[in-house]
Amino acid sequence: MANFTLRQLRYFEALAMHRHFGRAAEFSAVSQPALSVQIKELEQALGKQLFERTARQVRLTPFGEDFALRVREILSRVDALDDFARAAQGELSGRFRLGVIPTIAPYLLPSLIRRLADSHPALDLHVRETLTPRLMQELLQGQIDTAIVALPVSEPALTEIPLFDEKFLLVRPDTDRDAPMPRGEDLREMRLLLLEEGHCFREQALNFCNAPTAVTRDGLDGSSLSTLVQMVGAGIGVTLIPEMAVGVETRSAGVACTPFKGPQPGRTVGMVWRRSNPLAEAFSEIAEAVRAAGKPET
Repeated sequence: MANFTLRQLRYFEALAMHRHFGRAAEFSAVSQPALSVQIKELEQALGKQLFERTARQVRLTPFGEDFALRVREILSRVDALDDFARAAQGELSGRFRLGVIPTIAPYLLPSLIRRLADSHPALDLHVRETLTPRLMQELLQGQIDTAIVALPVSEPALTEIPLFDEKFLLVRPDTDRDAPMPRGEDLREMRLLLLEEGHCFREQALNFCNAPTAVTRDGLDGSSLSTLVQMVGAGIGVTLIPEMAVGVETRSAGVACTPFKGPQPGRTVGMVWRRSNPLAEAFSEIAEAVRAAGKPET
């Protein structure tokens, strides 16, 4: 009988998810050598190779793919037991895995983490930042507890709680500060810089321009709002950013941020979690902390 540990299964799952030893180790809060040793010991215990390792890539072997499905089922049941025990305590404590999309995380997390440290000192917060589709997958699989995203996500197995609305502002070079404000449909004729495919914020911006299938010209996509704003400051084009990002992203860029006249583009920020989670009622406390963190500072 193979002799392996629950910890090794956690490390295996992290590596299967990230396909990179460094990122998996960071996600697991251990050193890369420690994770590598545990994966090697797990393979020795099983007598089978789980991963193919090359200089640039880590991928699951056929056996590893099958093993991953069974590991996820086992860890889901273990997590459910843990959630059940925590719910019976009547308060949130221990590990809490929070997912956040990249266009929210840098601007909301500093305030939210401070609030949670004050209100729930026994909470061991683990933050996962990635795109909405990946967060939804991990949430449904029990790999995270809740996620902060732009609503709606329209997944029947999840509870959605809207928390606050925010506007999108036009970012243009500071030399255009006094120029007439374009309408949403006018942006289709301008050099509009957008986040790369996969970001929900990209789709929201395109919808405001009445161009849901449009793509940026000349391949001018960015991987972050910070990159887009710096490109605008260099005179390459214009972009949209959410209101919460203005203070952080425009400090060192020669840009002007202006609200649109008439219809205001924007989004609803909220939290989602599995309806079946025993801690679902307690998550409303976290949701209130997120709502408070999302309020503009006066």
